[in-house]
Amino acid sequence: MAGSLAGSGGDKRFPPTLNGDPESPCTRAYQAYVAATGHSAYATTPYSRVVSLHILCGARLNAPSQEMAEELAMKSCLATRDHYKVTNGGACEIAASK
Repeated sequence: MAGSLAGSGGDKRFPPTLNGDPESPCTRAYQAYVAATGHSAYATTPYSRVVSLHILCGARLNAPSQEMAEELAMKSCLATRDHYKVTNGGACEIAASK
């Protein structure tokens, strides 16, 4: 039986950019991802000084599988982009999953 995944950064594909504000929604989402005990994923728009005006994110915690967590985190990030009508700043990508 597998142990808890709590505290694990999981498989990082790129380092997520966090603004340092502990109350920022993306900072809170990433901290919740790391603290999650089950399969989880964190998706964000990669930061580029040249083109990024916004950093958006989405997460899915404690999903039945890592694959499902990634799929739902992407949907969450894309829904955030649609909600704020962001058209620049890069596409959502999975930054980390476990």
